[in-house]
Amino acid sequence: MSRVTKLALTLASLATGVPAFAAESAGVESKAMPLFNIGPLPVTNSMVTSWLVALVLIVVIRLAVGKTRLIPSRGQAVVENLVQGIMDLTSPIVGSKVAKPAFPLLITLFTFILVQNWSGLFPGVGTIYMADHKTGEWMEVIRPEDADMNATLALAAIAFCGWFYFIMRYAGPAFVLKDIFGNKADKKETPAIIYYPLYLIFFAAGLIEVISIAFRPISLSFRLYGNIFGGENLMHAMSGIEKWGLPAPFYFLELLIGFVQAFVFTLLVSVYIGLICNHGDEHHEDHEEAGH
Repeated sequence: MSRVTKLALTLASLATGVPAFAAESAGVESKAMPLFNIGPLPVTNSMVTSWLVALVLIVVIRLAVGKTRLIPSRGQAVVENLVQGIMDLTSPIVGSKVAKPAFPLLITLFTFILVQNWSGLFPGVGTIYMADHKTGEWMEVIRPEDADMNATLALAAIAFCGWFYFIMRYAGPAFVLKDIFGNKADKKETPAIIYYPLYLIFFAAGLIEVISIAFRPISLSFRLYGNIFGGENLMHAMSGIEKWGLPAPFYFLELLIGFVQAFVFTLLVSVYIGLICNHGDEHHEDHEEAGH
């Protein structure tokens, strides 16, 4: 960048109150920037934000709950209501057999994603910059974790691994294969000339289902990343136009979007688990009723 351009940005920042590097960047970088290395592994600005937010979350919850009491304090009541609310929401979806084992994964995903989504609204996040010693360009020191594609892909991978464990542990490989590729028609009510060719149709449908399952982590990560990254750029743009008044309504919009995205992510993971595990519960209940 030429000295004339840098001087122009500096004068513009003095006139508008927007830092020169913010005016230059005109939004959030599409990828996280490495701040330092731990051995061969780079530590990016989004990783730093993730660690800080996780640490604050742990400390706040511990301080809020304190020593558990029979008559809960306000902090304990808030945490218990959150836990009970997520439990009541996900239990009918995943099925009674998997509700308690899957609950730690689901509430962790919801709480972690929610706070990470809202972290972009904390003071200093996205507004503290440092110069890269190699390129001399300004970069964010603290960047929202879910505005990094690597982070959302990691969350989706964890959710997918959890899904695979639960369906194999509580439904079983045989039931999973039957649920995906098996013939869903009732043999007693379907003529043989129709019933047996249906195996080929349901097998082909199963192959399509496998492709759909393979794309679930991609859809989960892209949806979360797109909404949070877009929201960050929107906040940068509004703050660039007017630093104090204009961004205020968009803060409330980002609070809503952050909650909705955490809720949708958790709900979809619950649905993916319940599509097989909860179906297994219904199948087992039908057999019990038939036996009686």
